[in-house]
Amino acid sequence: MASNKWNDPIDLGFENTAARTILGPFDALKCLADLWPSARGLRYLKARSACRAALDGRKSLEEARAEFVAAAEEAKLVVR
Repeated sequence: MASNKWNDPIDLGFENTAARTILGPFDALKCLADLWPSARGLRYLKARSACRAALDGRKSLEEARAEFVAAAEEAKLVVR
């Protein structure tokens, strides 16, 4: 895969830390591991799996992005 960045970055607002800009699946995995309010939930698991698959070339970047946004909405994070 030529680029591991999404066409449209995601800005996430967290309750106790500054907003973060997520540029692609690698950033998303780091965010899921280090900043996520709860490491549980169906969307969380699907996002983690989709981001790994996108990095391996088994899923598209946009599929991973969509799963990550769904996980952020499940976690009630502010998505901009």
